[in-house]
Amino acid sequence: MTTTTATVTRSIPGPPGLPLIGSGLDLGRRPLRTLRAARRDYGDVVRFHVGPIGLGTDLYAVFSPEGAHQVLGSEAANFRKDNAFYDELRTSVGNGLLTSQDGDYQRQRRLIQPLFTRRRVDGYADAIALETQALTERWHTVPGGVVDAADEMSRFALRAVSRILFGADVEEAVAVVHSSFPVLGAYVMDRGFAPIRLPRRFPAPANRRGTEAQRALYAVCDRIIAERAVRGQADDEADDLLALLRRARGEDGERLDPAELRDQVLVFLLAGHETTATSLAFALHLLAGHPEQRRLAQEEADAVLTGRAPTAADLEALPYITRVLKEAMRLYPAASLIGRRSVAETVIDGHVLPGGSQVLVVPWVTHRHPDHWDEPDSFDPDRFLPEREKDRHRYAWFPFGGGPRACIGQHFSMLEAVLALGVLLRDFDVEVVDRRVALAQGITLRAASPMRIRVTAR
Repeated sequence: MTTTTATVTRSIPGPPGLPLIGSGLDLGRRPLRTLRAARRDYGDVVRFHVGPIGLGTDLYAVFSPEGAHQVLGSEAANFRKDNAFYDELRTSVGNGLLTSQDGDYQRQRRLIQPLFTRRRVDGYADAIALETQALTERWHTVPGGVVDAADEMSRFALRAVSRILFGADVEEAVAVVHSSFPVLGAYVMDRGFAPIRLPRRFPAPANRRGTEAQRALYAVCDRIIAERAVRGQADDEADDLLALLRRARGEDGERLDPAELRDQVLVFLLAGHETTATSLAFALHLLAGHPEQRRLAQEEADAVLTGRAPTAADLEALPYITRVLKEAMRLYPAASLIGRRSVAETVIDGHVLPGGSQVLVVPWVTHRHPDHWDEPDSFDPDRFLPEREKDRHRYAWFPFGGGPRACIGQHFSMLEAVLALGVLLRDFDVEVVDRRVALAQGITLRAASPMRIRVTAR
């Protein structure tokens, strides 16, 4: 049990919920609003009961940076990916790097880490530039210049990660993933928070939709992997990520088998496009509604990216655009909820959490915590000036998670987002059309209503 010199209590406050379902309905339908209100009303550790009294389960939400650090960093070994959400995600997208644990995770990380060094990731800049150019060319032809930023950035990020993963095999994968991942994400989220989960084989409409989406995703990945296996030696010169994964070997010659390859590909498709797409979409939408910040970002893009495609070296030369994206990720973190299960009894912020507890760390709330952020709902990229960042708690801002399970692709995400946003701002003015955007929480945060902006060639 973790010790502390502060006052320790086993009484953890929280909302009473409804008699038969507890807080399950609120957490399932309005998780972000419910969790932020809970911090305001009850403090930095809040207990929710999900399901009937005596039959359901308790969920403990942790909102402080210190608590997030314990769960993800300093005491990460005590908090495992064993909760209902990860069980559902593992069943849906396989036992890849995002969902695996223990020996499976350590083995996969050893094999995959060399593919995500900074030098290797910087080599993906050409693919990012190619897809960014295709996007700008299409925007020049949009009637009326009005686009949905969420949909546009989802397709762009998906095309970019698919090209990096598959090379020329991009078209079919993009179509299937774009239509199937949102369905599967909603299915995982609904089941993860459901007080009672019906067996997946039960012939309910939601089960059928989820199963069909999963089959479509598995089929396209299996087909591409099988074709690569047939190509054999001819694939040895390819430098896309799937080819590198196929060739990856451990010190003792260990490698990923076809099922493991598919699981990694699915995780990279999911994490590699949804997180970046969310950050880019909200950054564009925020700049479209804030002319002064847009002007500063465009001046930087004009000075650095004059008349040429971006390269990895430009990342360091675009600090203001980087701050814009960091602020967008603060306000709208793609991974807005992070779940774990405690192994042993633990003290967090003076509250005793029992062993076996379902624990939820909530970047959505911590990123807006009034003890750590002035005017937390306002858009201010200069929060991320170096002199303002240095005194801030490490876990006041953690859009890529933290600790030993921090996102392996965070440099790739920042490289893609900064270079793409720089080119778009260099080539287009953006104005907001839909000022208010509804949000939905699936596997990642996403827009649940149109996020239209008007793009005008500069």
